[in-house]
Amino acid sequence: MVTALDLSAGMLAQAQRNDAAQHYLLGDIEALPLPDACVDLAWSNLAVQWCDDLRAAIGELYRVARPGGRVAFSTLLADSLPELNQAWQAIDDRPHANRFLSEAAVRAALRGLRATGEVHQISLPFADALSAMRSLKGIGATHLHQGRTAAPLGRGKLRELQLAWPQRQGICPLTYSLFTGVIERD
Repeated sequence: MVTALDLSAGMLAQAQRNDAAQHYLLGDIEALPLPDACVDLAWSNLAVQWCDDLRAAIGELYRVARPGGRVAFSTLLADSLPELNQAWQAIDDRPHANRFLSEAAVRAALRGLRATGEVHQISLPFADALSAMRSLKGIGATHLHQGRTAAPLGRGKLRELQLAWPQRQGICPLTYSLFTGVIERD
């Protein structure tokens, strides 16, 4: 049986429309509304990078996994989105995407656990900078927790971004550094 959990009621509704699970639960990964040792596999895909305390979030996933079960997760690392960051740095000095943890910080959060982890570099091709940035909305990578002043992206700024975006043979790549981890529950 699969239980889908999300902090967003809208995301849960979308999961339900896609028939992604048997149960749907509104909740916070940092305080899971589940009893101890109740699942065989606790899995988080691109969610823990939004948590204030990675070790605590992983601890919650570990808490709900049964002994002999597993925790699996993926998260973005600090060297993700270099093209986006390079393009914006050419225009202004403000951050336009969240800062993610380093690989060392993620591995430090796993200390003391029976864990394995791998890093994957994934580069996606886009026709232009706007298409690349639109793809980010789906994962929330452009939502800043703090320090952002919202301003609409006008044609002039978009043109500047397109020119500043590092391109390969007319393609605007967007690169993710993805950490995937698996923890064996004792």
